[in-house]
Amino acid sequence: MADSFAVRFAAVRARYGPLVMGADPHRPVLRSWGLTDDADGLERFTGIVLEAASGTVGLIKPQSAFYERHGWRGIRALTRLVETARAAGILVVLDVKRGDVGSTNEAYAQAYLGAGAPIEADAMTVHPYLGLAAMGELTDRAHEAGSCLLVVTRSTNPEGRAVQAAIDARHGRSVEQQLLRDIGELNAKLAPGGIGPVGAVVGPAPVDPPLDLAAANALFLAPGVGAQGATPADVARTFAPCPDRVMPSASRSLLAAGPDPAALADAAATLNEELRALL
Repeated sequence: MADSFAVRFAAVRARYGPLVMGADPHRPVLRSWGLTDDADGLERFTGIVLEAASGTVGLIKPQSAFYERHGWRGIRALTRLVETARAAGILVVLDVKRGDVGSTNEAYAQAYLGAGAPIEADAMTVHPYLGLAAMGELTDRAHEAGSCLLVVTRSTNPEGRAVQAAIDARHGRSVEQQLLRDIGELNAKLAPGGIGPVGAVVGPAPVDPPLDLAAANALFLAPGVGAQGATPADVARTFAPCPDRVMPSASRSLLAAGPDPAALADAAATLNEELRALL
């Protein structure tokens, strides 16, 4: 079995810091960089981001939708980004937010996790709406491959509060808190005494009530740093119980420093050092 994602994250965190560089080619980003909003512009964007990330960050997070919108050429660019980043020792968190049941989840697992996957990521985001137990195929493959599933638990968009903060009638807890408990139970079975292969996406913005993060025995992806309003201080405050297990992610606020790869790398390095000091 390969080293777990948690072990590999600890290694890149020690070397570079915890920052996850978002690689999201929004139309406004491409235009502000002087690139065309098509497959050619996307390829140039990908090359710039890879140049800036190499030797600067230990993790990168492409949002699949911004590549998919360009059809097969966009998928080609995404595949190149994933393969090149991983070859450079950068962990790839693929933001695809998949999640279904049975054979469909098995197909998603085959697509993104483990040796031989066409787009082999180190971690991928998933939605839990069909139930955590329905993700058995994804969980098993992530565990075997040393990968990580990141379950959307508390998102950064206000619309999500109605579902995530709802009280689970069976357990008397909020949906998001019950998810963390379920993740913790699953991780205890798969990785007794360690950090398991199932993590959680938890926005760092201050929201009440606070979550019992320790219940998950997991890694946490913290999106929304920068453009969505969260600050490094918000990250430190939210994840104070487990600062070594959080992966803060910034995309648009970093990409604003482009298209010069050196300027983009400097912006990422500066934010990484700020996060390292707080975490």
